[in-house]
Amino acid sequence: MIDNKKVALFGWHPDVVNYDKWPGMTAEKLRAALEGDRDSLLELGYAVDLHYIRDGETAFDAATEALTGKPYECVLIGAGVRRDEDHFLVFEKLVNAVHKAAPQATICFNTNPSDTADAIKRWT
Repeated sequence: MIDNKKVALFGWHPDVVNYDKWPGMTAEKLRAALEGDRDSLLELGYAVDLHYIRDGETAFDAATEALTGKPYECVLIGAGVRRDEDHFLVFEKLVNAVHKAAPQATICFNTNPSDTADAIKRWT
């Protein structure tokens, strides 16, 4: 049963993404996709928190703070963080923040903003 399974979604804030790396994507399209993913999960019965990363320097602390003391069952780290080689260390920081602050949570990954629900459903 999905009802109220708590999940956290982590991805870049749409205002800080280098869209030269993602042809056809814009801040507006990314924001709509991320919020659409959140809304789809809410419709499926999940309790969802969407967390935006603003920079690599604060990613670990921000994620740790967002996760600490909350009973997340699953944490998704978005493809924009994971698939961009320039942000490999940010991805590493987020994985370790989840491991530290939410050790009970499974970790999952999407391949783009449209398959987040599939990733979450694989692990909840």
